[in-house]
Amino acid sequence: MIKTLIFDFGDVFINLDKQGAMSNALRLFKMTEFEYDMVETNIKYEIGEISTSEFLGFYKTKFPYLSEHNIVHAWNYIIKDFPNHRLEFAKQLKKSNKYKLILLSNTNEMHIDFIKENVSFYNAFKKCFDKFYLSHEINLRKPNTNIYEFVLTQNNLNPEECIFVDDTKENTDTAHKLGIHTWNIDETKEDVVNLFKIQKHLF
Repeated sequence: MIKTLIFDFGDVFINLDKQGAMSNALRLFKMTEFEYDMVETNIKYEIGEISTSEFLGFYKTKFPYLSEHNIVHAWNYIIKDFPNHRLEFAKQLKKSNKYKLILLSNTNEMHIDFIKENVSFYNAFKKCFDKFYLSHEINLRKPNTNIYEFVLTQNNLNPEECIFVDDTKENTDTAHKLGIHTWNIDETKEDVVNLFKIQKHLF
């Protein structure tokens, strides 16, 4: 029996434009792909190993022709709309009191600050969850095994009683190896609000 629902944030609740953001950034940086030091810096920022000022400093040094505004805009370009019906779904889950609700997201400080400023109901959404784990706050990131072990241990969870919903297959694959039920949601044609319909065999 499923007792805990663990959700990713981006492309599960809030819509993202990953491809568009990548294309926009590469065009801005006048590159065809991200270089190793950029990938490493992005990961360090995502797990809170470096501050926002250090992150911006890296990019301003690497691309001196860009303003801080250019860099911040490119970084937040990925974040799009948050459909209201998904907020209502989260509220209904909270109200039902049937499940422990956990959010587990690879999210950095600038992105969450942007969301707080632009999603009027962010606090109402956050209050729906018993635990709200962001990678830069817990210094762990998906798909590494230790982030799932952290969530299981911190909440004294039996993996067989959990389902994890994420749009990235690499993330759900790792969770699945630990015995957690998973739904690798296809955000182009599936919606998290249909969880109980699509994954009805688990409920």
